[in-house]
Amino acid sequence: MRLGVLDVGSNTIHLLVVDAHPGARPQPAHSHKVELRLAELLDEAGAVTPAGIERLVSVIGEAAQAVEDKGCEDVLPFATSAVREATNADEVLARVLAETGVDLPILSGEDEARLTFLAARRWFGWSAGKLLVLDIGGGSLEIAYGIDEDPDAAVSLPLGAGRLTTGWLPGDPPDAADVRALRRHARAQIARTVGEFSRFGAPDHVVATSKTFRQLARIAGAARSADGLYVQRDLTRKSLEEWVPRLAAMTTEQRAALPGVSEGRASQLLAGALVAEGAMDLFGVDELEICPWALREGVILRRLDHLPS
Repeated sequence: MRLGVLDVGSNTIHLLVVDAHPGARPQPAHSHKVELRLAELLDEAGAVTPAGIERLVSVIGEAAQAVEDKGCEDVLPFATSAVREATNADEVLARVLAETGVDLPILSGEDEARLTFLAARRWFGWSAGKLLVLDIGGGSLEIAYGIDEDPDAAVSLPLGAGRLTTGWLPGDPPDAADVRALRRHARAQIARTVGEFSRFGAPDHVVATSKTFRQLARIAGAARSADGLYVQRDLTRKSLEEWVPRLAAMTTEQRAALPGVSEGRASQLLAGALVAEGAMDLFGVDELEICPWALREGVILRRLDHLPS
């Protein structure tokens, strides 16, 4: 069957159309992304602004038309932290439904972590043993650990690269004191969760998903995305420790000139690097592998699991 997955994230609204059936790898058929940066379209009270709602409705409407044009039998829409935490979330969802016909459910942070973990498990297989999965989005950091397809522990922390950049790093380049304050804040948040995971023992394999980790791996020397999905891409803590001060000294324009860094995400790269470095340090991770599959694929796989055989 042809499925559409509509991911309304904190940075991007991404429609992914795949041809899929149970027991087979989903085959991408169409992808459309719009960088909305919804996390930046909030007022001081934490509500999505009227202009933000209009833009959101417009982009979702375009995606809904693409779902029809591409012949999808079903569409799986969902929203993550930016909508989840907006103080006017109910109003936003009502407008989306009324004007586009899309009933947009909100995923909890724990569900995000669990579905991302499922995608990583399916990608790496049972031979990977106990997995620790890290995912830095625009609004949150997800961490999950386990040996089965459903993790033993899963948490979501408000440590997304977009959220932290807006709230903690106003300068370009940022002030050194702001960088230091964000580093302390991120590590304190992550440290609270370490005990919940450490009781299960050390992971056999540590993986990371998301644009932030892919870009960090790329600037540290990993293969280009053009080299294909199946090329192994790794990121070491040592390379992150070397890159964090360099990123902190750069302007957004200078970061955008780095290999693999998109102009739209360049401003968020330092915040993402601080979170990634903190997570790897506090969880005792020297090296991790980048997983090409993440939340969207997890949503697809879970849907396929529930199809009648």
